[in-house]
Amino acid sequence: MASPEIKRLPAGAVLVVGAGLAGLYMALKLAPRPVFVLTSRRSSKGSASAWAQGGVAVALSPDDSPRSHADDTIAAGDGLVDPEAAWLLASEGPERVRDLMKLGVPFDQNPDGSLNYGLEAAHSRARVAKVKGDGAGRAIIDVMVKQAQEADHVTGLIGWRAESLLSDGKGGVAGALARNDEGELLGIEADITVLATGGVGGLFAVTTNPRTARGDSLGMAARMGAVLRDPEFVQFHPTAIDIGRDPAPLATEALRGDGAILVNADGTRFMDRYHKDGELAPRDDVARAIFAEIQAGRAPYLDAREAVGDHFPDEFATVFNSCMSAGIDPRTQLIPIAPAVHYHMGGLETDAFGRTSVPGLYAIGECAATGVHGANRLASNSLLEAIVFGGRAADHINSITVKNRKAETIESQPWLSMGKQVSQVLRINMTQYCGVLRNASGLNTMLGICDDLIGQVGRANPLIAAKMIVAGALAREESRGGHTRTDFPNEDNPPKSSYMTLEMLE
Repeated sequence: MASPEIKRLPAGAVLVVGAGLAGLYMALKLAPRPVFVLTSRRSSKGSASAWAQGGVAVALSPDDSPRSHADDTIAAGDGLVDPEAAWLLASEGPERVRDLMKLGVPFDQNPDGSLNYGLEAAHSRARVAKVKGDGAGRAIIDVMVKQAQEADHVTGLIGWRAESLLSDGKGGVAGALARNDEGELLGIEADITVLATGGVGGLFAVTTNPRTARGDSLGMAARMGAVLRDPEFVQFHPTAIDIGRDPAPLATEALRGDGAILVNADGTRFMDRYHKDGELAPRDDVARAIFAEIQAGRAPYLDAREAVGDHFPDEFATVFNSCMSAGIDPRTQLIPIAPAVHYHMGGLETDAFGRTSVPGLYAIGECAATGVHGANRLASNSLLEAIVFGGRAADHINSITVKNRKAETIESQPWLSMGKQVSQVLRINMTQYCGVLRNASGLNTMLGICDDLIGQVGRANPLIAAKMIVAGALAREESRGGHTRTDFPNEDNPPKSSYMTLEMLE
């Protein structure tokens, strides 16, 4: 490999890899420290934050409290949420949401000026702040991008994707190696590197995530020795709109919060057979129920005709437009649905300030495992986590003396060999063998497929990420939260998080 050009960032500057909500909010909060945000040209379309429909869960109303929000978060996480992390999320959330409002996010309001909250599954009360019904993610990202563009301390490194991390030769990270669409390489040397690259949905055949969300940061960091926490916990959104799109459009959970029901083609309601809370059961329960109906040959649908009806274009414009583009009018017709990979609860283990186990490397947002989500993320906690822990990481970095780091080792990786055919084989098999329902036979088969693909193309980041998810799922011989083993249907007690390094698998 020809030596790439090396760009040295100013002393104390921060390199942020990713331009979703976590990365952009952190970049703004690092002021006046110089921040360089590495992002592909497609970032505005390829950010999962921008696609978030539900909104931001926050305890701001007079009849709510951070304690109640934290308790709901802990309950949804099925034994694996760190109580301290849940409390940080819930107690610091209100101030961060107020900050978004000051930055210009137009949250929906009641006539008296108070926020208009929606109810979502497993919340004990309505606490999801929304924008234009189901447009929160896009509205928030639009504001963040505008603010970042106007901020003197933020520089966009646009058109580049990180493919590996630079070693400082002492066990730490000193920046990243990036590639542009023409295949040119650029080494970016930085004293602090922050991964904010999103999730892993692109590793699966059916997902609501951008296809580029393939766990690249997990692969990059794992190669540097980073510890992953609970990688096996993947949340399947129960109601992706099943119209043959990749990625699949999302029918937000807020529809069920507003009274939409789940039915078969003949109109028979089925959720009550699976869970006492019916349509408002936790996501993993709803996803398993819908998957079971599909396996039984009973095509599942979301029926919002009575609950929403003529209000669809105004209250749920995103869902309405997705349906209409496929020739389905949700005001008068049923919406076909299927479970789809939506969120990764696991990721790079971090502390309360975003620090990973590797010196000089932070992780925030979906690629991080802060202990907030446990085995099953509470609805609409993801955008809140992005701003709470992105803000905490920024405050921490601004409070310390930043160590100077120099890159000693620059190692490329087989980026270009992860072509369409390899990706398709990976995605189809991950959905089949490491999807809603799992067992040892299928997971061992999937490990073999991962090793075969690595043998063909080398240790590409998505293949490493997939292998670690599968290995975690195989090692967890129980069913908990978003992880269901048909050969181990019960929970083990006491509940334990899993911790893994790449070295453990090789």
